[in-house]
This record gives sequence, C-alpha cells and structure tokens, in this order.
Amino acid sequence: MAIAEHTIQFLCPTSEVTPDCPKRVELADHPPLAIFNLNGEFHVTDDTCTHGEASLCDGEIVGDVVECPFHQGAFDIRTGEAVGAPCVVNLKTYPVVIENGIVGIRLGQ
Repeated sequence: MAIAEHTIQFLCPTSEVTPDCPKRVELADHPPLAIFNLNGEFHVTDDTCTHGEASLCDGEIVGDVVECPFHQGAFDIRTGEAVGAPCVVNLKTYPVVIENGIVGIRLGQ
C-alpha cells in the first residue's frame, strides 16, 4: 500500500490573521489563498469566488460565512460549501497545520 505524500506549505504567522480581517496569500503556481481566523481556529480556502473573479478577503464575514463582495454569494469558511446564491460551486479548502505560530497547509495527495 502506497503512503500519500504531503507537503506542508507555510503561509504566515498566526498573528497576521485577525478574526475580522482574512489574509490573502499568493503562492507560485497556485491560486490565491484566503486565511481566516474564526475565534482562534484557522481555515484556508481558495480566495477567488467560484461565481466571479472577486477576492473573498474583500468580503464580509458573518459568523463562519464569508460573503462575496461582488454578488453577495456566500461560502461556509469551515467546509467551503456554497451557502448563498448565486454561488453554487463549493470553494476549495485545505487542511491547516499550525507549527510554532505559523499557519501552513498540507498540499498533495
């Protein structure tokens, strides 16, 4: 049985992501990411809305939902589920790793 290879990509210190202000991170050869802090629990999703080309980091956060700034579609930050029209395609989420106060994600399968 093959063991899956996972690479941890570190993104930024936890101190740079406040609960009211998600942080956009751009990596080479990867779509932009959004890091969210929900009461000390960190979540990472793709930053671009699946309905339009809007940055979700510019959207409004209400509870655990982020609202797109273009058409007010909404996504559950924890699961990536599209929870508000006109968005119907879910947002990609990433497994988060916190090491030494740094937010990272696991990449690869």
